[in-house]
Amino acid sequence: MSKRKSIHFEVSERKILLRIVDLLMVFLGVYALSYHFDFEYIVFSIENSVALILLGVYVALFGTIFELYDLQKASQFDTTFKNIVITVSTVVLFYLLTPVLSPYLPVERLQIVYLYITLIVSLFLWRLIYINLVESPRFYKRVLLVGEISNIDGLIKALNTSDPNYKIVGFINSEISSTESVKFKGLPEYDAKDFLETIKKEKISEILVASFNTEAIMTEVYHNLISLLERGFKIRDYTQVYEELLHKVPIQFVGKDFYKYFPFSRSNENKLYIFVQRTFDIVFAIIGLVLGVFLVPFILLGNFIGNKGPLFYTQERVGKNSKMFNILKLRTMVVNAEADGVKWAQKNDTRITAFGMFLRRSRMDEIPQFYNVLKGEMSIIGPRPERPFFVNELSRIIPFYETRHIIKPGLTGWAQVKTRYGSSVDDSLTKLQYDLFYIKHRSIFLDFNIFIKTLSTILYYRGQ
Repeated sequence: MSKRKSIHFEVSERKILLRIVDLLMVFLGVYALSYHFDFEYIVFSIENSVALILLGVYVALFGTIFELYDLQKASQFDTTFKNIVITVSTVVLFYLLTPVLSPYLPVERLQIVYLYITLIVSLFLWRLIYINLVESPRFYKRVLLVGEISNIDGLIKALNTSDPNYKIVGFINSEISSTESVKFKGLPEYDAKDFLETIKKEKISEILVASFNTEAIMTEVYHNLISLLERGFKIRDYTQVYEELLHKVPIQFVGKDFYKYFPFSRSNENKLYIFVQRTFDIVFAIIGLVLGVFLVPFILLGNFIGNKGPLFYTQERVGKNSKMFNILKLRTMVVNAEADGVKWAQKNDTRITAFGMFLRRSRMDEIPQFYNVLKGEMSIIGPRPERPFFVNELSRIIPFYETRHIIKPGLTGWAQVKTRYGSSVDDSLTKLQYDLFYIKHRSIFLDFNIFIKTLSTILYYRGQ
């Protein structure tokens, strides 16, 4: 078989590429500005290395917060331009507010505008190249799916929404089919006897095996897979790809061999990680409560006008190791909101007051939970604590649901920054997949990622 010639950038490679070239374009823009024009605010020289490094740090930090490195958004022209403008505006503002590390304000204030425009143009030119080149079909990863017909539909829908560059071009049924077999019309189906020829003809760069019953794989397909593996062809299991691209554990596909999918992060038992996390929890909780005290007068006024009732309320939640505790929150619903019984909060829920909606969207309703963090009942980052009623219901329906209680619940978490508010069993299944991914891959880096994404959620007013 001829060696495949197609080029594909993996998700991690594209994110690194975006970050590196963003910084290069920023420095190139500053260099061009200082070299070709009478620009003195930031001269590109070794003497200004601290100021230049600070500029790069600000671009990387605020670019992350304002989603410049979200691959879905980075592939869209209008969204990319909006995020660049917001990022550069914030970078320049913070740069001006840190004159100890950044250069002193220029006598000619118009030079700040020159810097602002240069940064936007530099980043936007590079992103235009990225969208039209790296995000073009020539760099798609062409994938052939091998599996049972019954599993293909759900898998394709999930993967097609995760990475625009990951293209499943067709599938081969791994089971022996007959005239009575159900046919899948969403993708081209290739005959098992043409397996090797299909790979060459369609320029396949990866095979994705999505078989729940390996014993049912046809002998011919099995031997072809072995032959390709021996030649060094890339063959991957669907659970591996699902978790890698979607950043959640595919529990709906996990059977009796569930233990293979939960080699939980060593950080769950790492004393240093636990100490660092607890220290961060205490420091951040104190800062949060102090800020909350300053906001109390405004919240009291808003509650008096828009909520008309008690400001605080407590509710029983399930914590670590299924231990119950009372969570403290600002009230966002009408008084006696559950007079008719416990039920999910829905989108546009009529029980939520106007001021309560503002508190939810801004995440200010969760400020009192810093008290729960100080007490050690919660952490800043972890799965959101759920109510006992819903835990009992969901545990009977969703496998491994109680597994999310092996660590402390959190104010924010991987599920909160990756998906919408859970208001049904299906939503809870999705949230659990993200929660288990966090527990499985828990680390300081992932915690920082969640923290940054939470800032994005607050700044874009996406709370619910």
